[in-house]
Amino acid sequence: MKQIMLMSFMCLLISCSSLATNSKELSKSEQNEKFITLVSHAKTYDLSHVWDESSPIASVNPKYSMTLNATHADTRGTFGDNGQLSFASEIMQWSGHHGGPTIDALGHIGRDGLLYGGVNAAQATNDREGIGRSGVGAELAIDHYPVSLLSNRTVLLDVARFINGDETPLGAGFDVTASHLKMTAKSQGVKIKKGDTVFIRTGWGQYFSDNPQLYIADNAAGVGLSGTQFLIKAGASVVGNDTLTFEKRPPIATDPSFQVFPVHMMLLADNGIYIIENLFLEELAKEKVYEFIAIVPPLKIRGGTGSALRVFALTSD
Repeated sequence: MKQIMLMSFMCLLISCSSLATNSKELSKSEQNEKFITLVSHAKTYDLSHVWDESSPIASVNPKYSMTLNATHADTRGTFGDNGQLSFASEIMQWSGHHGGPTIDALGHIGRDGLLYGGVNAAQATNDREGIGRSGVGAELAIDHYPVSLLSNRTVLLDVARFINGDETPLGAGFDVTASHLKMTAKSQGVKIKKGDTVFIRTGWGQYFSDNPQLYIADNAAGVGLSGTQFLIKAGASVVGNDTLTFEKRPPIATDPSFQVFPVHMMLLADNGIYIIENLFLEELAKEKVYEFIAIVPPLKIRGGTGSALRVFALTSD
């Protein structure tokens, strides 16, 4: 029964198809009311870590920082109202790609001087205000993230549980292959449909706060080349996992040639598939929730190469 409710909920969120009662078509108002009621009863899972100055960040990216440039003590009485109103504001700096759940825009990575769709990478970033601000490749910046993917049917493949039999993380340098993904999906009784979002649990999300130095170490579990080919063939629109770089580290391939970040090139530059990193998937995994609606709302930053996210999942209660 729970599975039937979940699938019904997914269909409503994705397609908002017409609902009927006793074989009679509902009015638009009744359809909306039923939709709102169903969504309001959904269970919500927070898939985000907390950002702060200790968040593990890849060395090639700028460090996260936040400071209050105005405190309540500073601002009380600013407007001559006998000290009634006070306010605080801050200045923040972070990379669009690391520190918490983040998504890579398609223009984040190029291969052989080209971005997705054959766009000239150098021309697309001639203007340092952002991707496409030069007039070339604007569609590859994060402000062009498809509205249709803001909420999407999502499958979680808990590879760590399939391999280890429990919630223990995969080992350092573990290469998640096509075989691992295929067998995990079979063991969970789920199927990836064309256009789906696919999240992969390695268990490394446990280290984000508990052992950040291990989380950013040179050797980490992640998706390898064959696993990436499986996701592409399956028709995924967005992929994500609970590690710093999505692909296994070190992110190097030697066949058929030496490549750095080969998985990123395959997904972003070659196939136009978005990548989410640094997800928190432990709660979903613990409750064995493998199919849900993921809400993925990037900041609409013109020319951005990526965005911070507050990702969450909706399931039937």
